[in-house]
Amino acid sequence: MTNAPFWEAPIESLNRAQWEALCDGCGKCCLNKVEDEDTGRIYPTNVACKLLDLKTCQCADYPGRKAIVPDCLRLTANKIDDYVWLPSTCAYVLRAAGQPLPEWHYLISGSRETVHDAGMSVKGRAISELHAGPLENHIIEQPL
Repeated sequence: MTNAPFWEAPIESLNRAQWEALCDGCGKCCLNKVEDEDTGRIYPTNVACKLLDLKTCQCADYPGRKAIVPDCLRLTANKIDDYVWLPSTCAYVLRAAGQPLPEWHYLISGSRETVHDAGMSVKGRAISELHAGPLENHIIEQPL
């Protein structure tokens, strides 16, 4: 039997608490996207869901988010490949591909701040949808 940490296990074997703990807290999945109706292409924006705390990059009401934001997605191991818009740095994407977590991930570093210190979160780079106006005005070249 191995004593490897849970985040090194295959994602399909994680329980709900372990799955939730895998999130690196970058906030990138909480950024709104704009889809071109004609082509289906998805464009990234710097506009965050109204529930994203822009200082901590944590959801202000994670347990109740679906009641407030009905189209909020719940990421699951069996559908992770369907979310092509997730960043390549996402812990779920990395682990699904059998890759290790980066040094800045809090499970490795021991600090929730290293994701921000490494510039891997949306902290200081996003605006709330409550103040943004039309999403089309916030399309960015490269995802944050």
